[in-house]
Amino acid sequence: KIMFPLPIEKLPRINQYRYRLFLYLSVILWLLPLIAIMLVSLRSLSDLNAGNYWGIPTELNFFENYFEVFVRSPMATYFLNSLIITIPTTIITLIISSMSGFTLAIHKFKFNMFIFAMFIAGNFIPFQILLVPVRSITIQFGMYDTWYALIIFHVAFQSGFCTFFLRNFIKELPFELIEAARADGATEWMIYRKIIIPLTIPALAALGVLEFTFIWNDYFWALILTQGDTVKPITVGLDVLRGQWTTAWNLVSAGSVVAALPPVIMFFILQRQFIHGLTFGAVKG
Repeated sequence: KIMFPLPIEKLPRINQYRYRLFLYLSVILWLLPLIAIMLVSLRSLSDLNAGNYWGIPTELNFFENYFEVFVRSPMATYFLNSLIITIPTTIITLIISSMSGFTLAIHKFKFNMFIFAMFIAGNFIPFQILLVPVRSITIQFGMYDTWYALIIFHVAFQSGFCTFFLRNFIKELPFELIEAARADGATEWMIYRKIIIPLTIPALAALGVLEFTFIWNDYFWALILTQGDTVKPITVGLDVLRGQWTTAWNLVSAGSVVAALPPVIMFFILQRQFIHGLTFGAVKG
């Protein structure tokens, strides 16, 4: 059970009402931009041209705007590109980080802490300063304007934080389990696959949601390392739509809603594991 300084139920009733009211207002305030975009995405262009952004709409286009976005633009290609880039990147990052986190947490060897410190230090380097060398490397190796460039560099940049997170998570696991497995003749690969991975599923789920969201929403590297519509992910594609439909904000908003759906869906699918992974260590008993 998670221990709070003072359970909400023990607060005076008037304070409970104030707390809940503040919570609901905060959630509504936080969701206002998304609600506004969703409302605009359902309006007709004639309403928007007349300045009717928040009033009662003369007509609602529940499906027309979304259908038109996919028909009149390469939105389907952008969406598929984002999936092709994001899913392999997330999986590869979690596999590599779980292995490095397992090694740094369990195995004692020279320079262990130095290597761990290097993983941590990498998180403090502003990735904007790497713009020129990264772009030059992709051009020299013939990877510019390809999915592979984005996948490789996202894996490289995200592995530091994931290794740091998983190393600390694995460090909290009972070391007796590993000692018992070694005594029974289990190899390090078997320990990693049969013990570490099942026990770190909450952490992997939490990291999976975070990494999927971050990579899916990336605009900087997608803009720098891609050029053609056949490779551009949906974040850069939305900017293209904004330039193509300068006044058709209902279509741009519909495209924005489509772009925001996958991370939200993934969070709700892995919501229990996500919360468990983030609250590991805050549970007593």
